[in-house]
Amino acid sequence: MITLTFDMQIQAPREKVWRSLWDDANYREWTSVFTAGSYAKSAWQQGSRIDFLNPSGSGIWAIIDTLIPGTQMTFKHQGEIREGKDVDGGEWKGALESYFLSDEAGGTLLHCELQTTSDFQKYFNDTFPKAIEAVKHIAER
Repeated sequence: MITLTFDMQIQAPREKVWRSLWDDANYREWTSVFTAGSYAKSAWQQGSRIDFLNPSGSGIWAIIDTLIPGTQMTFKHQGEIREGKDVDGGEWKGALESYFLSDEAGGTLLHCELQTTSDFQKYFNDTFPKAIEAVKHIAER
């Protein structure tokens, strides 16, 4: 696994950035950068399952490994969802995806860490900055 990191300075308080990331309508907006119509299904509690889905209901599933409201969200990927059925995650199983918020320069620093395979490194290096730019736009409007 390769760990990629991305940072974005956002001129908004942490609580607003947190809502920009995880409130349903906002989540759907910024993740549309990856796939139009993306959404998540979860109880949004530490230790609970989260399904990251496309409009056809396929996607990936993870466990919310760490949830500290306003500060940190970490997902531990477990597998894929195909045609409504769980599929073992293979090389992705156990990969972490983390979001950290901290106060900085009158706003918030969003720091993201994403473990990926070499096959997807270019894709995430190209796409993830666009996604967190969308989070910035949502939080600053």
